[in-house]
Amino acid sequence: MPDPSKILKAGANRRKIKDHIVAYSFTAPNFIGFGVFTLIPLAFAFILAFYSWNGSPNQEMQFIAFDNFVKLMGDAKFWRALWNTVLYTLGTVPLTMAAALGLAILLNQKVRGRNFFRSVAFFPYVASLVAVAAVWNYLFSPTVGPINNLLHSITGLPFKPPAGGGMSLPRWAADPNPYVVMFTVVFFSVWKNMGYYMVIYLAGLQGISQDLYEAADIDGASKWQKFWKITLPQLSPTTFFVLMILVINSFKVYDIFINIFAGADNQLTDNSRVLVYQIYNTAFRDLKFGYSSAMAMVLFVIVLGITLIQFQGEKKFTA
Repeated sequence: MPDPSKILKAGANRRKIKDHIVAYSFTAPNFIGFGVFTLIPLAFAFILAFYSWNGSPNQEMQFIAFDNFVKLMGDAKFWRALWNTVLYTLGTVPLTMAAALGLAILLNQKVRGRNFFRSVAFFPYVASLVAVAAVWNYLFSPTVGPINNLLHSITGLPFKPPAGGGMSLPRWAADPNPYVVMFTVVFFSVWKNMGYYMVIYLAGLQGISQDLYEAADIDGASKWQKFWKITLPQLSPTTFFVLMILVINSFKVYDIFINIFAGADNQLTDNSRVLVYQIYNTAFRDLKFGYSSAMAMVLFVIVLGITLIQFQGEKKFTA
């Protein structure tokens, strides 16, 4: 006679296996997509970084070891693109964090129309980048834009540099000064993305216990003291998360620069060339896939290092 306990155990195992199959069937598409579109291209790019290849099936891939990485050390365009990316990151990250936190604190108050203003602040993030970039380029047009026309009426400065030299209105995205160019794109990026990070900060603010503020009120703390002693420390995990995401996204920026600066030929100048654009241009315009893969590996190492710092920071805040 069969052992009833073994029959029950076998039935439980079959149900467990069935549950695992169902679970894996839901997660498998995501893992397959990640493998096909991320892991395999990443592995191929890593291998390709040690080869010379123009992307043509008629040309044999030539193994050149570390020559691509050695060449990067003396590539002025690569270093300029990396510097522009770092400069953009240094400008965008703190300003976006400050604007997002300020908006979150302001719109976390009990004011009339709060939900409407939250939607207005979030709208630039969900709006089409192409559309808002076109509007932005019109607003900051050197000659016909409302911004320069307003500045001209206030300061009297000419739209174009005088023939004999002297001050003129900034040309924004077309300005020869790289810092003016970077200010333009940083300003645009902050305006475009601050609404998204505002929502993250709002979630963090609503997770702070009101008992802390009530105790501070009893002790006679000012609003500034409550902000420094309660709000900022309680938002530390949120701030760290926002910081890491902003830094990583800033190093991978591409679309904003293309839509703000690129002309009819989709080419960027030295003042606006960033690392991801340089990787794309090297691969698909210069047809140097091995060399562009070496650049991509440098970017990968930078982003990986930032991600590892993020993990260490999460351990610190959750310890």
